[in-house]
Amino acid sequence: MKDFPWFKYYPESVPKEIDFKAYSSVAELFDESVKKYGDAVAYECMGKTMSFNKLNKLSEDFACYLTQVLRLKKGTRVAIQMPNTLQYPVAMFGAIRAGMIVVNTNPLYTSSEMKHQFKDSGAELIIIVANFADNLEKIMSEIPAKHVIVTELGDLLGGVKGTIVNLVVKYIKKMVPAFSIPKAVSFKSALAEGANHKFKSVDLTLEDTAFLQYTGGTTGVSKGAELTHGNIVANMQQISAWMKPKLKEREEIVVTALPLYHIFALTVNCLAMLKIGAHNLLITNPRDMPAFCKDLSKKKFTVFTGVNTLFNGLLNQDSFRALDFSSLKISVGGGMAVQKATAEKWLAVTGTPLAEGYGLTETSPVASCNPIDGTERNGTIGIPLPNTEFMIIDDEGNTLPTGERGEICIKGPQVMKGYWHKPKDTAEVMLGDWFKSGDIGVMDDDGFTKIVDRKKEMILVSGFNVYPNEVEDVIASYPGVLEVGVIGIPDVKSTERVVAYVVVKDKSISQEQIISHCHESLTNYKCPKEVHFTDELPKSNVGKILRRKIKEAHMEKIGQK
Repeated sequence: MKDFPWFKYYPESVPKEIDFKAYSSVAELFDESVKKYGDAVAYECMGKTMSFNKLNKLSEDFACYLTQVLRLKKGTRVAIQMPNTLQYPVAMFGAIRAGMIVVNTNPLYTSSEMKHQFKDSGAELIIIVANFADNLEKIMSEIPAKHVIVTELGDLLGGVKGTIVNLVVKYIKKMVPAFSIPKAVSFKSALAEGANHKFKSVDLTLEDTAFLQYTGGTTGVSKGAELTHGNIVANMQQISAWMKPKLKEREEIVVTALPLYHIFALTVNCLAMLKIGAHNLLITNPRDMPAFCKDLSKKKFTVFTGVNTLFNGLLNQDSFRALDFSSLKISVGGGMAVQKATAEKWLAVTGTPLAEGYGLTETSPVASCNPIDGTERNGTIGIPLPNTEFMIIDDEGNTLPTGERGEICIKGPQVMKGYWHKPKDTAEVMLGDWFKSGDIGVMDDDGFTKIVDRKKEMILVSGFNVYPNEVEDVIASYPGVLEVGVIGIPDVKSTERVVAYVVVKDKSISQEQIISHCHESLTNYKCPKEVHFTDELPKSNVGKILRRKIKEAHMEKIGQK
């Protein structure tokens, strides 16, 4: 086995290689977890808990509905479009156990975004929460789906509580626009029909596709990353090995505020935590931070995952800062760069380091993470996970030595099979067995890598490269700044100029103060020439700031396209 420089930073209990073929499929790992943890709590949402045994029974019923009532075959694409509810793991594991391919879909998608994903994936069944079914109605005649299952938010909360939640959501909060999909059936009736049949397991292999995870589309048309059972099992094994030094079976409570349909929460929270029998606390609407903090106050949570904007938002809540963090063992940030100011404040408030991890949809997603034994390095994405290799290349594909900036390439069993039905796009991002991430990074002599930026979001100022992350980090450290997004705007004199959009808590902050602050830490060409204040920044479904959207709005504002 090749001796990589980062091996010396692995905690003693973390193997340099894991058995990524220990299970034949996600379904086999699920079966093992049910047998081991039985009546322990698997998921909790809105105060209602679901044991591993209950999840097993309901997912079996749902699998039976798919295979024996709808007669769907192995490999059929099944789209799931809902926020964090108890229905999600039931539907997802039911579909996986039935041999289907799960197409995870953001419920906040517009009709046109839905249409692209449903047509591209060829999904035959769509499972959707009623709140967004009106958008589905508009495109039903244009997509291949033959079946629709509609669920309401309170469907699995049980008894009076479930009924009240559904009534409040529909009639008092008016969150369910009217819709008409004649052939749609309810989630509860699907479970009831499935319960009349006997579950039959489906033969699955590591080569079978488990998920079509569509990329965020921040740099063009969204593509479906084809993730096999082998990809997902490998990443679950890698993640659980990485966290093993601090986590114990049956004892952990993990906060899941990121949506389960996103690859980060899907693999880390939903699947890797299933393997160790963790109690998964599902947060349906993390944007309601007072309610979110109230839920947190009731639990001795031990694991917290999120993105920088989520951590930052919580840290600005008095009710969050007042919580008891004595049980918190691990905090992990991913999805976007964790800003130094956020990491420092998180440590000060919670007493637990915020370890930054890194990955992409195409890597299932986790490729690297900071060690969780106290040797983490702020500002880096840590070191590669077991069975994973990194290299840095230039534009011609040549390997660069440590300390030089270039594109991060990743090799490991978690790298996707390819983009769904897009061999040309797949070929463009693969260099043999290496996946070209599109991220610019620098690796130090110890194997720790620092993300400099997205290759396509780099700003060119008079021949010099400016990386938005670096500028954002400086602005975010200014007292009273909540969020910031930095973009490059065409400029006749310098090719591009740096422009910052900032959300502030202190309305007295001026453009001049921000720019002056930047000059204290950055060379002149990196400093913003303009600072615009706004109430909010456009974000993806998991809270990642979308610089592309900021730039589009800015160009429209100044009359350029």
